[in-house]
Amino acid sequence: MSSLFSDENWSPEGAISVDLQHLEGTTCYCDADVESEIVRALNPLPLNALHWIDGGDYHYLSDIFMRRLEAPAKLVLFDNHPDDQEPAFGEGILSCGGWVAHSRRFNLMLSDEAEDIYLSIDLDYLSRDYARTNWNQGNASLQELLEQVSSAIEGKRLAGVDICGGISSAQGACAEDYAINLKTRSALQDFFKSI
Repeated sequence: MSSLFSDENWSPEGAISVDLQHLEGTTCYCDADVESEIVRALNPLPLNALHWIDGGDYHYLSDIFMRRLEAPAKLVLFDNHPDDQEPAFGEGILSCGGWVAHSRRFNLMLSDEAEDIYLSIDLDYLSRDYARTNWNQGNASLQELLEQVSSAIEGKRLAGVDICGGISSAQGACAEDYAINLKTRSALQDFFKSI
């Protein structure tokens, strides 16, 4: 994992931090040898919570969280990329670009007909006015995202929420990038605390 949150100085009040920076074989693809270590590290965290999961290179952590669904849930994804590519290195390998396809293939609790919602947001869904990431970005405003999320979850039970995306110092981030991301992270944190 990267140093994204320490670079940004992002640590929301009451958050439980799980530092996995020591693990190798995690950037963009999740090495099978470390996957079980990640699962063990994340299992103590409640599923029905807001999870901040580093940059988009680690969006596959959504799959690991969703394995703990106890009732059918529909995945609602806000991402500038579909993340449903077939794996380049064989079936069953988790990647940031293929975790959705992996989840739909292997997670029997995922269902488009379910009443419960598992919500996943990649900040690259937003325009550069609202987020800075290491992937090409969409053009949504923060207000548009919040309205779309509100519409998607209205009358539904949230089984869990995760948010990824950003840019670390190793990827060339500057103070302006951090300031923009922190403002958006704070707004999202406040939004989810209010529901």
